[in-house]
Amino acid sequence: MTLTEDLTKRRGGRDARRAMRARPLTLEESAVRPGMSGGQYRPLKDADMERIHRSALHILETIGLGSAIPSCVEAMTARGCWMSDKGRLCIPATLVEETIAKARRNFVLHGRDPKHDMEPSGRRVYFGTAGAAVHIVEPLKREYRESVLVDLYDAGRIVDLCEHIHFFQRPITARDMITGHDLDINTMYACLAGTQKHVGTSMVDPAHVNECLQILHAIAGSEEKWRERPFVSQSNCFVVPPLKFAEDACRCLEAAARGGMPVLLLSAAQAGATSPAALAGTVVQAVAECLAGLVYINCVVPGAVAIWGPWPFVSDLRTGAMSGGSGEQALITAGCAQMGHFYNLTVGSAAGMCDSKLPDMQAGYEKGVTAGIAAMTGINMMYESAGMHASLLGFCLESLLIDNDMLGSINRNVRGIEVNDESLSLDVIAEVCLAGPGHYLGSNQTLTLMQKEYVYPHIANRMSPKEWNEAGKPDLIERAHARKMEILSTYYPNYIPRDVDDAIRAKHDIRLPREVMEPGDPRWL
Repeated sequence: MTLTEDLTKRRGGRDARRAMRARPLTLEESAVRPGMSGGQYRPLKDADMERIHRSALHILETIGLGSAIPSCVEAMTARGCWMSDKGRLCIPATLVEETIAKARRNFVLHGRDPKHDMEPSGRRVYFGTAGAAVHIVEPLKREYRESVLVDLYDAGRIVDLCEHIHFFQRPITARDMITGHDLDINTMYACLAGTQKHVGTSMVDPAHVNECLQILHAIAGSEEKWRERPFVSQSNCFVVPPLKFAEDACRCLEAAARGGMPVLLLSAAQAGATSPAALAGTVVQAVAECLAGLVYINCVVPGAVAIWGPWPFVSDLRTGAMSGGSGEQALITAGCAQMGHFYNLTVGSAAGMCDSKLPDMQAGYEKGVTAGIAAMTGINMMYESAGMHASLLGFCLESLLIDNDMLGSINRNVRGIEVNDESLSLDVIAEVCLAGPGHYLGSNQTLTLMQKEYVYPHIANRMSPKEWNEAGKPDLIERAHARKMEILSTYYPNYIPRDVDDAIRAKHDIRLPREVMEPGDPRWL
């Protein structure tokens, strides 16, 4: 056999592999897909979870929550709760456990397109954005600037094309929106203009909730169609830790649930500041607060679709500042995820944040550790898993694309290793070793599994040093920036048809310029 023949065969095998890579696969054939099942990592033992549960019940029955609004008091005292002599709403353990038993389970969080529907139950894992960053990170300039409404639309368009980011909860606060009304209405609208994936947002006034529902009815086609497939959920910080209801948020929570909108019951304490410095204590308080929210919403609207959201953060106790990229953040998020599984509830929490100001080495390890560990617990909804910097103060569009690669790799770990007669590969090993070329590069199994078993990055590169040098030494951030610019200058999804857009703009003060939603956007000319 000549050297030329050997190289020809190698090139033929490489061509075959490239052809396999180019072949489009169905979602079922892909190496990873939304909703892979985790559960491999368990920092809490069964006895630990039982103790946390009993401690949370004790807190709710003996300490209770302050600042309950009248409608909350009325609904919950009718079910056996009481006001203590300190003016706090106390919840009996029997009602908590009854509510847990009857709470809504196995629901679907819908996308506008059914292909984006999520089934966040069991230990299925979905990744998404979230947050309220007030700055956009410009990594090439190494600068921060104020975030504006059009940034939210741009982020939605990018997420729409990120296969490993499964839902889009608003990640920034648009600083060009002056009033709470403008912010609430336009935040939701910009998200819906950019993506067909499930959208999460928040509102500060029940009147804004009702106006948002009117817009959603128009986009869905009718109120009935909206209620059949609600594609927007409300992120609701109904509690001000420690153990105090947030009055305006509670009013919005009730309005959303009555309007058929799924709700995220979100408790966001900060360990060492608004929850105990002890990690177990922080988990106990978060569990107690979110169980209170679950009882509350089910007293108001029995069977409401609710994501159970214990979402505690970590402090750097040297300064008191939040540290979203810390190892402790990964631990408490994982612990909260386990408690969600303890109750068999759909659980959502935050991981994948970082303290780094730029998409650099620090960001990489902070995001990888926190998102990777939390995902391995089987958390159902992982919020803030892409794009976040500076402990939630900065959001980076380039990082959405970099983190999409990271989340694909993490999701492959969530999937794990399937062991069966075919994957053990005994026949393949025998063929290669006894009768074949002594390698597996061109085998049918290799070609078949290239995409079904392996995930490949879009932005990161795996070149050899020689190839990298010959390619002009491509830089990760530069590649992400180029891809961002390509998307923003060419991808204009028509998710709100012109006639619907006209009708909504005639009734509501929509501030997203129509020109940025169509080809010819002057920003990119």
